[in-house]
Amino acid sequence: MEEIILQILDALRRGETVDDRALVKLVHAQARRAGGDKRAFAKRRLLPFYQRVKSEDPERWARWGITPELEEGLIKVLRMKPRRSASGVATITVITKPWPCSGSCIFCPSDVRMPKSYLADEPACARAEQACFDPYLQVSARLTALSQMGHATDKIELIVLGGTWSDYPVEYQIWFMRELFRALNDDATVGESGSSARVGSSDESGIAFAPPGSSAAPASFGPVAASVSPGASAASASFDPAAAPALLDPVATEAVQREVTDGHLSYNQAIAQLYGTSTAWREAARVQRATMDELEREQRRNETARHRVVGLVIETRPDAITPEALVAIRRMGATKIQMGVQSVDQRVLDANGRGIRVAQIERAFSLLRLFGFKIHAHFMVNLLGSTPEADRLDYQRFVAELAFQPDEVKLYPCALIESSRLRGRYEAGEWRPYTEDELVGVLIDDVLATPAYCRVSRMIRDFSSGDIMAGNKKPNLRQMVESRLRERSEQTGERVQEIRFREIATSDVDVRALRLEVVPYETPAASERFLQWVTPEGRIAGFLRLSLPKAAAVEALASELRAAGCEPPVQPGEAMIREVHVYGMAARVGEEGGAAQHHGLGRKLVERACELACEAGYERINVISAVGTREYYRHLGFYDHGLYQQCKIRTEGMLHHG
Repeated sequence: MEEIILQILDALRRGETVDDRALVKLVHAQARRAGGDKRAFAKRRLLPFYQRVKSEDPERWARWGITPELEEGLIKVLRMKPRRSASGVATITVITKPWPCSGSCIFCPSDVRMPKSYLADEPACARAEQACFDPYLQVSARLTALSQMGHATDKIELIVLGGTWSDYPVEYQIWFMRELFRALNDDATVGESGSSARVGSSDESGIAFAPPGSSAAPASFGPVAASVSPGASAASASFDPAAAPALLDPVATEAVQREVTDGHLSYNQAIAQLYGTSTAWREAARVQRATMDELEREQRRNETARHRVVGLVIETRPDAITPEALVAIRRMGATKIQMGVQSVDQRVLDANGRGIRVAQIERAFSLLRLFGFKIHAHFMVNLLGSTPEADRLDYQRFVAELAFQPDEVKLYPCALIESSRLRGRYEAGEWRPYTEDELVGVLIDDVLATPAYCRVSRMIRDFSSGDIMAGNKKPNLRQMVESRLRERSEQTGERVQEIRFREIATSDVDVRALRLEVVPYETPAASERFLQWVTPEGRIAGFLRLSLPKAAAVEALASELRAAGCEPPVQPGEAMIREVHVYGMAARVGEEGGAAQHHGLGRKLVERACELACEAGYERINVISAVGTREYYRHLGFYDHGLYQQCKIRTEGMLHHG
């Protein structure tokens, strides 16, 4: 390991570029010299080795003569999956525990070990199951893994998945959120150097497993991770083992799963049978509760913590979005809502058992805009009852019609999973998966129809090919679509406006060449302004979403909330900043660098948004700030104001405190 590190450092000192190909050559050469397996020198092992030497053997590390500039280059070479923080933020996805689902969609998998629609083989789900769905442990494990892969973890976006958030008891929701913040505040597994103090052995995901019978966790809890604070003993684990239920009996679980797959039990009946009769899970539920005061205490700690939450996402259904629910979700710290739309064709929704009216989807979009949330919608092609041409028209309506126009989309094809009710329709010949050409053709047209203010975040679910009975099994579907897009663009001159296709990602950018563009569009609830920093080639380096709410919509919301006994969170004459994002590799808070994040682009976006709001006649501007960005906005002149941060706008449109 040391020999490879030293060779990389020598190459960097000579001004040479060490890319993945060069690194592979170094690894293979060292394996030959050592007469060992090249996997022993794999890239994923090099960075943890470097971090361990720096932390535990400072004299040895000092002999390597590493300057800050040299270390930056070394980390860049050794970093695993650099795209994970290329948007400027490190993402941690956590999964809530299995729970009855209020929906009954025929395409949803029914894996009784998971929340509805998720499979145990999906990476985030596998990590959650290993941690017994404990949120503290899930966050701690990912912090360790991200650090060991070379990613800065100062700015974290938390994504909470698990079906419909509002289906869970409120006490569980608050507890889950408190534990997420507490894990980040405690910095339970990651030390200053990126090393971790853990009990037992660990797998590649970074989760530590306590040996059965050890003091880290009771043997009855099985392979429960016991992440402890650096320097703490195993007995003082920084989580409560009582909150992590024992694993289910695999034989009983498999038997119940077969009943569900064969259609003899519903998912909800299976959940009641497996978990409702488990003493461990009932006891866990008894302690999985917290007060809002406890959550807000952890939120205040996070404002200046090492790992700050700069975005918090929850997942729900359109029919679960009400003003009262959004008030509660906002108090918990959420800034973005993932919402399962799937289609805006009522015929298709009905055929697939969605149980949702298009009017409910329209209302959900308007409410989310008025509350300032970023809207991340799920949309599916190849659903039962649709066709390639119908899919194209459905998506065009979704991204262009005033009532919808999402900020972000998970656009993916329907895939047949054995445990879904779609299997019966497939076997009856009523549904078929699109051919590859049909599917890629639909997705190409959908991406081309996506406007400049919308980001297509994903094109596949994380289902393994072994779980998919019929449908797309290629994990590189997006790359296939983008390759065809580039070919088509060269032939026809059509340009892709969608955000992800244009992101600067890890590229350097000449800030002097950037221009600030404003893309206006209308919705029933607000006039929207999408501000974007773009390069001469049209690539995007940062953006801001500004909503100018319509007075009638604000007054209608206020009336509805007062009737429910809630104080309206927004008032007439107040504009709303729904999102500010500047691209570039995630850097540590306060650390200077050459990425786009470090040139004041965010502040300039906010200042321009204030000018636009002032010109439109608004007197104040709110921002739906995440807990970890409150300090940033305070420095810009915003003050805490209810569910948001707010500032008055001077007549010339500049920020004004007070």
